Amino acid sequence: MSLTPDEITEINLLCQFNLANTLEGLKIHQHEATAEVVRSAERLHARGLTTQADGGYLTSLGLDAAEHAQALLTILRTN
Repeated sequence: MSLTPDEITEINLLCQFNLANTLEGLKIHQHEATAEVVRSAERLHARGLTTQADGGYLTSLGLDAAEHAQALLTILRTN
């Protein structure tokens, strides 16, 4: 099983959330972000992982997903 480019972009976006402060969200600016990032943010919102289509805050499901994504990166980056 391989990850699609869309899934990789979504995981990268989840990894940008600050888990130490759940009151800190993300704002995806359409004029600054790539089209792929904008679409990924919209898909995360459609799946109920974020509160806004342009980022916002993590929902409880989104927090779980971001924690798993960031934990996986930590494991993979450990020598």
